[in-house]
Amino acid sequence: MEDIIRDWGYLALFLYSFGGGFVGLVVAGVLSYSGDLNIYISILVAGVSNFLGDQFLFFLARKNKNYAKDMMKKYGRKIALAHLMMRKYGSFVVFVQKYIYGIKTLIPLAMGLTKYSATKFAVYNSLATILWACVVGYLSFTAGKYILSLGDDFKYIGLGIVLVIFLLITYIFKKIEKK
Repeated sequence: MEDIIRDWGYLALFLYSFGGGFVGLVVAGVLSYSGDLNIYISILVAGVSNFLGDQFLFFLARKNKNYAKDMMKKYGRKIALAHLMMRKYGSFVVFVQKYIYGIKTLIPLAMGLTKYSATKFAVYNSLATILWACVVGYLSFTAGKYILSLGDDFKYIGLGIVLVIFLLITYIFKKIEKK
């Protein structure tokens, strides 16, 4: 199993981080603590991929407005939340969106539909991505000892607990979104 992680881990992290990457970077941080991956390479791969993914979404919306609008129709409440956040926080929303599940992909799309400067978005996006990758990568690396000890003690029960927590967080965010 370790050989598969070493051979394909960074590619999987890159592909996963292109569309978000929070959980992927946490897993990579823990695997880095265990010695299967390198934390610095994991942070770099996740950061570059996340930056490219957000830039892709921004320019997709900028160059194909009708396609982006059609794609976003089913996310009406989340789009409204994204626009409210853009009004309330301005450019700072680029930093905030990295940590909020459910709107991470919608903020770059929504900003691409507006007349927001592409250069300004790229600068803020790069700074936000560096901060996000370093914070999440380092925290998951340092928490690796605790997370791995849970896995040793509980084996599959620990994995089930993590899954339940993830589903609970998803449920809470959906409840907040409906309000």
